[in-house]
Amino acid sequence: MLQETDAVKDHIRATHRRRRAALTPEQLEAAGAALAAHGEAWARTVTGDRPGIACVYLGVGHEPPTLPLINALHHSGHQVLLPVCEPGRELSWVFWTPDTGFERSKYAPILEPAGQRHGPDTAGGATMLFIPATAVDLDGNRIGQGGGYYDKFLGHLATAGKEIPLAAVIYDDELLPAGRIPAEEFDRPVPAVLAPSGYRPLAGSA
Repeated sequence: MLQETDAVKDHIRATHRRRRAALTPEQLEAAGAALAAHGEAWARTVTGDRPGIACVYLGVGHEPPTLPLINALHHSGHQVLLPVCEPGRELSWVFWTPDTGFERSKYAPILEPAGQRHGPDTAGGATMLFIPATAVDLDGNRIGQGGGYYDKFLGHLATAGKEIPLAAVIYDDELLPAGRIPAEEFDRPVPAVLAPSGYRPLAGSA
């Protein structure tokens, strides 16, 4: 059963990566601008127009472009935390500013911010979370990049009783029908997605 679940997830992940690879620079630019506009608008509803702390991530390659969102949140007065992959599939976090540099991660094929690293308690105090995904179904089941970092991070938050407003960032065609993504014991469902078409709550969310 576990092998079948992994095979289904791997197929979905590979299919969406091929679709992403076909996106043009113009499509990526348009997606980034739309994600920034909708994400910043959602952040305002979460905080009531007050400054907050947003955990985001830097989309690289053909991932949904999040740098415009990061900039928009910063310009709106929010503090922005970006993740750093650590041993044991743990995440630490760095406060981002426009002067922050990036470097290649030692543990994952991503770029990470350079700077003072903060532990999970800092991220646990965030106002909102924007997390990566390659697909999400209408039940909230999520497929990530396969590293397991965010499932572990969300597990830590759940254990600590932290219920932080959260959206998984995807392209529009990566929101799948209910029941399409098999869930495993360690998987953490998401309550909403942020796509270029807008923010959308999912089944069972408030």
